[in-house]
Amino acid sequence: MDSEANLHLIRAESEFLLAENDMKASTDFRVKEILGLQKNRTFFHSVIAHAYYAIFNCAKAYLKNKGIKTKAPEEHKKTLKKFSELVNNGILDKELLKIYEEEAFKADSLLHIFKTEKKKRGVFTYNIKSEANLPYARESIENARKFISTIKNIL
Repeated sequence: MDSEANLHLIRAESEFLLAENDMKASTDFRVKEILGLQKNRTFFHSVIAHAYYAIFNCAKAYLKNKGIKTKAPEEHKKTLKKFSELVNNGILDKELLKIYEEEAFKADSLLHIFKTEKKKRGVFTYNIKSEANLPYARESIENARKFISTIKNIL
């Protein structure tokens, strides 16, 4: 794997760890006490944002490994478009078939996760109180876990 792709994969894993740690800081009262946080303080909006960036960087790593580079302006939009093209052309699905005999993960589900998390990042980071985000934060962590795991197996 090329060094830039590897860097994006490292960033993806770091963002995922931040998402998990923000979830712990939001839900575990022992962690809150250790960190000196108020009991009602939560960071669910941050969980969602970090999970999105984990998925985004993982997609960037995959694309870079395929020789595709996206950059600003509109880097997120371009990355989603290029990733979508690979899925729609069946390239990603073929690689997944090699890894999973039973097609445990379909390329379409990965694409759906990426689109969903991109949309949620904007909505839940800027528009909704953090406390209301718990179910979405949990979903985001699971989506990021699935996305990263699948892409790492491919790479």
